[in-house]
Formats: sequence, structure tokens, C-alpha cells
Amino acid sequence: MILPIVAYGSPILKKEGEEIDENFEDLELLIESMFDTMYEANGVGLAAPQIDRSIRLFVVDASPFAEVEEGEEPDPMADGLEGFKKVFINPIIEEEDGEEWAFAEGCLSIPHIREEVLRKPKIKISYYDEKWQYHEEEYDGYAARIIQHEYDHIEGVLFTDHLSPLKKRLLKKKLTNIAKGDVEVKYRMKFPNQKKGKR
Repeated sequence: MILPIVAYGSPILKKEGEEIDENFEDLELLIESMFDTMYEANGVGLAAPQIDRSIRLFVVDASPFAEVEEGEEPDPMADGLEGFKKVFINPIIEEEDGEEWAFAEGCLSIPHIREEVLRKPKIKISYYDEKWQYHEEEYDGYAARIIQHEYDHIEGVLFTDHLSPLKKRLLKKKLTNIAKGDVEVKYRMKFPNQKKGKR
């Protein structure tokens, strides 16, 4: 089931998500719907707050980063991302390590904006998967970045929060327009400040 993605300006995107347990209602359906929604929007990650659920859950499928165009060299940062599809429940980033590196990030809740965000290249994370198996794993490169970005969502943090005050001021009008629904998107969205009657 494809769900609407909530847009920048929605209060839920600034809230810290709550932990869930194995009895969480319709969790399997929710996870399936999150993957459907993410694929429909051509994303590589989606967190529950983005579909209006304030819980500590996100899904990732980083396979697109592993795709190599004919004649292109494989990107070493994308090593091991083929078939990298995972569910993270109640995750905790235990450690972040290394020298920060910049990468132009985007977000399904903030369409058409990409900005360079500095993040550490290595992480250690503990989490439960969809079968409630506990994991403690280390990731680096793009995998670490995608996980950090989605983890931010369940902490109530957006990638724009990592930008300098000047960069935020320069983006203010675009972000206001997104909140109002004055933006063209090819997937279902819910805009917090959209005037009634406008779609």
C-alpha cells in the first residue's frame, strides 16, 4: 500500500519517535507499505515519521547506489550495497567514527533540494530486524550515510538542520513553498500548510 509522504513543515518530522515492541499492530503491513512507498518515490530510505508514524522504525534499500552505468567505474563507497535491503526497529547508533565527509543529500519529505551534509564515514548500530532478531553491526560509506540520514528522522532531525545558518536562509523560500504544497512531485505527499481545495 502506497502511503502519502509528509512534507517539510509537518510537526511530526521534528518529534523524536517512540520505541515499539513485538505487539505493535500491523507492523508487517506497515513495513511492506513503507517499502512500497519508498520505491514509488524512488528513494533509498524511508523513516516512519515521514509517513506520519512517530515511531523508531526505518527501512533502507541502497541497491541503486551499487548500479554502474556502462563504461563507468564502480564507486568504492558503494561496495557491498547490491541487495542491501534492511529494516531497522528501535535502532541506536552506538558509535560514529572517522573524518567527516561531504555528500549532497536529498529527502523525500523535502523534494528538489539537495545540499552537502557532513557526516562521519563509519558507524556502529544496534537494532532489531522485522523478525525481532537483534543485531549489532558496523557500516561505512554510503550505507553508513543512508542509515545516519534515516536515523536522524526518528530523532526529529532533518538534513537541513545540519546546514549553516546562511544556507538555511537561502533555502527559506523553497522550504516555505514545499510546506505550502507549491512544488511538483511525482509521488503522494501531505503538505502541512496547503490551502484547502488545492491538490
